[in-house]
Amino acid sequence: MPSFAYVARETGSGREVRNSVDAATEQAAIAALLNRNMLVLSIQEKVGKQGRTSGGRVGLTDLVIFTRQLATMIDAGLAMVQSLQALAEQTTNKIMRDVIRDVCARVESGDSFSEALQKHPKAFSHLYVCMVAAGEQGGLLAEILARLATYLENTARLRKKVKSAMMYPTVVTVVAILITIFLLIKVVPVFGEVFSSFNAKLPAPTQYLINISNFVKSYFLLVAVAGGAAGYGWFYFIKTPTGRWFWDSRRIQLPVFGVIAHKICLARFTRTLASLVRSGVPILEVLQIVSQTVGNVVMEKAVQTAATDIERGESISAALAKHPIFPSMIIRMVTAGEQTGKIDNMLERIADFLDEEIETTLSGLTALIEPILIVFLGVVVGGMVICMFLPIFKLPEIVSGNNR
Repeated sequence: MPSFAYVARETGSGREVRNSVDAATEQAAIAALLNRNMLVLSIQEKVGKQGRTSGGRVGLTDLVIFTRQLATMIDAGLAMVQSLQALAEQTTNKIMRDVIRDVCARVESGDSFSEALQKHPKAFSHLYVCMVAAGEQGGLLAEILARLATYLENTARLRKKVKSAMMYPTVVTVVAILITIFLLIKVVPVFGEVFSSFNAKLPAPTQYLINISNFVKSYFLLVAVAGGAAGYGWFYFIKTPTGRWFWDSRRIQLPVFGVIAHKICLARFTRTLASLVRSGVPILEVLQIVSQTVGNVVMEKAVQTAATDIERGESISAALAKHPIFPSMIIRMVTAGEQTGKIDNMLERIADFLDEEIETTLSGLTALIEPILIVFLGVVVGGMVICMFLPIFKLPEIVSGNNR
């Protein structure tokens, strides 16, 4: 709920009071102060950084549900305030409920819906606000919200596919690392003590594994701290402009995973561009928004450069064709879309095609990863077991060597 800073004078004593009060609107705050026998001299809403109210971050799933239900209600003829009040009452997410109530209060006090959304940048992105503003200006708010909900649903579905595809290999890799550490710290030293009683030269693989085990056991904390510091340093580095450019330019060149990352960025670019163009947002503003949503700094710079070329009079396809990060297939389809005047439909088709390719690649990758991980586990764990039992296989030779 918004908070209002006020300066008031008590009607009885005449004392000036400076404080704050929570209320849904400015009028409600004034009414509450009048009930306390205070004459309001000045009142102003408290706002966060850059003139925006602070608010919590809202999950993509909650945002999709909110957008889809709001589009349905408005299309059915319900007023905006009634729709927001109904959505605030039925949502189970406390952060989302508070955000909706604040947006509803602002709309009630005279703000447009897009202006009210703009006060919550953590919940509603710049893309979301711009599409809503375009819908308000064109009188197509319900249709724009429906398109926005579809866009968010596609984004959520793609994100879920990628997460689910990467979950299995991640879990197996972590388990393999934990098993390896357990064997090195707890199991290998026991075998090492047994083998040391032989007073004989052990096979090279066994001795090498025992040396590694002794090192890890003696310097485990140092190794853990060094590994944690290396991980923290890497994540800190890729958040810097130089590190982000380095990582974004390299990851799209990786085998298999790089292809998927590149297609995800392209799908995000084409779908966002299609949604904004279809909503009637000016093309230069569209490209500025799209550059902030692609998720890759190399593509971001390419889109910004293309926007400059388009501002000088070049076509979208000609401006994008200068950058190798955009495949020739996309350039040709954008060119066809410009020639037919249906660039938004063409971009939507490209995004759907890329989503299908991503899904196919992920399905194949998931099927391929399972045997690879089984082989990996077999090599790591099985290799350690073989190294430990190798002296036992050669026990007669070791004993006969000791007898001599």
